[in-house]
Amino acid sequence: MQQLYIHGHILTMEDEDRQAEALLVEEGRIKAVGSEKHVRAQMAEGAQEIDLAGRTLMPAFIDAHSHLTAVAVSMGLVDLSEAQSHQEVVERLRAFKEERQLAPGEWITAFGYDQNNFQEKTTPTREILDQASTENPILLSHASGHMGVVNSKGLEVLGITAQTPDPEGGKIGRDSQGQLTGYLEENAFIQQGAKVPRPDLSDMLDMLDEAQTLYLRYGITTVQDGMVGERELAQLTAMAQANRLKVDTVGYLDLRNVGQCRSMAARYWQDYDHRLKIGGYKIFLDGSPQGKTAWLTEPYASGPEGFCGYPIYKDDEVRAFIRQALADNAQLLTHCNGDAAAEQLITAFAEERAKLPAEHRDDRPVMIHAQTVRPDQLERMVPLGMIPSFFVAHVYYWGDVHLTNLGRLRAERISPVQSAKQLDMVYTFHQDSPVLPPDMLDTVSCAVNRRTRAGVLLGEAQRLSPWDALKAVTINAAYQYFEENEKGSLKPGKLADLVILDHDPLTVPAEALKTIKVLATIKEGQVVYQAE
Repeated sequence: MQQLYIHGHILTMEDEDRQAEALLVEEGRIKAVGSEKHVRAQMAEGAQEIDLAGRTLMPAFIDAHSHLTAVAVSMGLVDLSEAQSHQEVVERLRAFKEERQLAPGEWITAFGYDQNNFQEKTTPTREILDQASTENPILLSHASGHMGVVNSKGLEVLGITAQTPDPEGGKIGRDSQGQLTGYLEENAFIQQGAKVPRPDLSDMLDMLDEAQTLYLRYGITTVQDGMVGERELAQLTAMAQANRLKVDTVGYLDLRNVGQCRSMAARYWQDYDHRLKIGGYKIFLDGSPQGKTAWLTEPYASGPEGFCGYPIYKDDEVRAFIRQALADNAQLLTHCNGDAAAEQLITAFAEERAKLPAEHRDDRPVMIHAQTVRPDQLERMVPLGMIPSFFVAHVYYWGDVHLTNLGRLRAERISPVQSAKQLDMVYTFHQDSPVLPPDMLDTVSCAVNRRTRAGVLLGEAQRLSPWDALKAVTINAAYQYFEENEKGSLKPGKLADLVILDHDPLTVPAEALKTIKVLATIKEGQVVYQAE
């Protein structure tokens, strides 16, 4: 049956003919869009007419970077995102232990803390976490996902002692006497965190169902899992084979351990099968600017004198990763927060790409986060077709921290989205969920307003119009996935992936953008979420 949408604000996300009077859907695809007269001329008898009643219809949002399986796991953890003190952390951990009636030895895992939001402005130590439990190992994951803390029992279970050396690209926290603080950073956190037990497959699939519903509530119908190892791949393929994926899911294999995963993923390689596609590979080159582990070319404005953060890999290792991605015709997503990490990526990619024939395929490499990428670096990304995917919500959530960590000038240039637009680059936005909820309209608001939590206007010259911000989470994100002919705009032949909003983002006051509500999410013509 056909569906005709009329009597609302219909945003096509096409630069020409930005708005339409009517949209016709047939068998999950857009049949016609334009004037009501034009569209009605293509209607079949018995078509369903849907009166938008002044509401807004536009393409569904597309998640350019998040971690679907991690979002699923986070739903069974202690949420510390709103915690404002060490004592509140302890209380929430205790409450979780009592609620779940955890036996001694069972892990208590939490996520989302940010020391910048604590009254103490410091990271809790193992001694503080010991106040919650000395018989249960505890792991706290920082909001950035790049660092965390364990209690004394956690250190014991993980086998970390004062003599344990720092891994390459990571640090184990020690006090001035060399005693363990419980703090783990970058590779130390990643390697040790991987040892913490995860839910079994059956529970995980139920949690993935719940996670998908979260994305759908925010109007998102294409979702990313941006770091897929063997465990995550097994979970995603199980969801696909059981027909439990409600959203198109694009996974990126951990390039450090591709071997076994490539054969497991062959069925899904760069093509959807039961809504799962493996898009390519992912690597990390540095950490986070709010945690001062991002790799910069100039020192942080606060902290140890001359400290610039640090890289995760040497230059020759990065070139080897890129060579493998190019040889496998795999799109490469690379985590770069600091401008030194961005430099490492741009230089290495240009060198390795130059070795290939001129007619080499369209790679569309993606620089994930691109927080402090410089104007000169953006210019060098253009001939490479490199896409900056900005974590632009940083402006609001950590902008005040960046002012302290980076100084005014560099903080003003965080997420330089307008600079990218001026270069006619394809740019996208993301929330790196579970770091932040996958709230696209909140992110659009951050890009348009550029206000911090404290109300500081941070980087006025980098503001975008609502239209240009919306392109980042629709047609531009579709392009990032090589799906611009299928998604991202309202055009005949494209999938009818749609979202209905209670207000028009192009007409509401800029400060009201984040208050717009998703009323319905539609996947291939079928309503998959409806607000109560």
